[in-house]
Amino acid sequence: MKKGIFCYGVTDYICAVIAWFAFLFYRQSELNIRTIDSFFSSLSTKDLLLGLLLIPILWFIFHLFSGAYFNPYRKSRISEIYRTLVSSFLGSALISSYSVMNDLGPDTAYYLKSFIAYFTIQFLISSIGRIIILSLQKRKISRGEFGYNTLMIGGNKQAIQVYKDIVDNSVQLGYSFKGFVYADDSGSNGMTSYLPQLGSVSNLEEIIDEHQIEEVIIAVDTSQHNRLEQILSQLSHRNVIIKITPDSYDIISGSVRTNNVFGAVLIEIYPELMPDWQRVFKRAFDILASILVLIILSPLILFTAIKVRLSSAGSIFYSQTRIGIYGEPFKIHKFRSMFENAEDNGPQLSSEDDPRITKWGRFMRKWRLDEVPQFVNIIKGEMSLVGPRPERKYYIDIISTTHPHYRYLHQVKPGLTSWGMVKFGYAENTNEMIERMRYDLLYIKNCSMALDIKIMLYTILVILQGRGK
Repeated sequence: MKKGIFCYGVTDYICAVIAWFAFLFYRQSELNIRTIDSFFSSLSTKDLLLGLLLIPILWFIFHLFSGAYFNPYRKSRISEIYRTLVSSFLGSALISSYSVMNDLGPDTAYYLKSFIAYFTIQFLISSIGRIIILSLQKRKISRGEFGYNTLMIGGNKQAIQVYKDIVDNSVQLGYSFKGFVYADDSGSNGMTSYLPQLGSVSNLEEIIDEHQIEEVIIAVDTSQHNRLEQILSQLSHRNVIIKITPDSYDIISGSVRTNNVFGAVLIEIYPELMPDWQRVFKRAFDILASILVLIILSPLILFTAIKVRLSSAGSIFYSQTRIGIYGEPFKIHKFRSMFENAEDNGPQLSSEDDPRITKWGRFMRKWRLDEVPQFVNIIKGEMSLVGPRPERKYYIDIISTTHPHYRYLHQVKPGLTSWGMVKFGYAENTNEMIERMRYDLLYIKNCSMALDIKIMLYTILVILQGRGK
């Protein structure tokens, strides 16, 4: 996968260089400054620096923010041409307007013609380059030289038929089957004649890690659909693409969305819940906003740290292991708001009148000052500005026994604030955590940059009103 991204980036670099020098020649020809005979000999050091370094870097940034460098082997050539069209239009508008602003053009139409020329050159050359690289990658898949490690869940007739449809298809779709597990531990059908059994569904996460599984196909009978929620709950802790065999109701209700003409018809569930470009913007915004907040609030941070030190004996900061995206543990950081060794008797959720909270800690919690160190977690990539609040494994295990879909919250990075925090606030017991979960599940199903901005604005309003708890 990394090799594919590297090839994609190198192709974009070459295309950007060719397009820029072609545009430079066009500009000089329009202004009657250069002829084709003297063009290359007249290039200055500045022209070479722009064309070989600065301009390609700018285009790399444009393509990065368009989401071009995610999963190159999975890209559709048609959708990639559209992505290239949009990024070429925006990038050409910015670069061409800057590069020709000092040109003494013959008339105002020159500037419009320059933009159209650069956009056309950049779009056509980039599109050709990307079509070539994607076609070569598709050819690797069709020849069986590249594939995604795939696990089949299910050993019934339906699972066997899906496997045969994929393997016997004249068009290779990139599946590299590593084995299968039965949908329940009591399964014993004929799948072992086709694939090795890798274990049982109860140790599904370990199997995915051991065999580096990238895709999971779930093929179960209608009578086994009650197993689906448990299986999907387990898979929510792993960064895998899930494909499920649909029944007639799924097809009629519109749950089946596919552009694959060949092979088995499957419901596809991708781990990425946002479009590629929104994921890049969300991460960039997380980093820039966190750095800006830490700089602006540095005097307040210093004052808060001093007050924590004076409030009671103990360290200034408090770190605790929480569960992040795909079930990965990480250390969350806070200003200490409780007396030292407040959890000597085991994990305890705090309440509004919790005697373990210091006087200064109560003030910090009201204005959420204790959460400020988590901007460091955001910069490190362990958290985001917006996402379900991270919890401890102890409470996750308790809730998951009765509400297994609680694990779906780990499909996104945990956040400094969330829809659940805005609507409900801090939870004082597991029942309140379950109630807050409903809002966080709604966020996951509707997450977007627009929703993130709304949640952040409401969070600021809650803090300014002193309604944090």
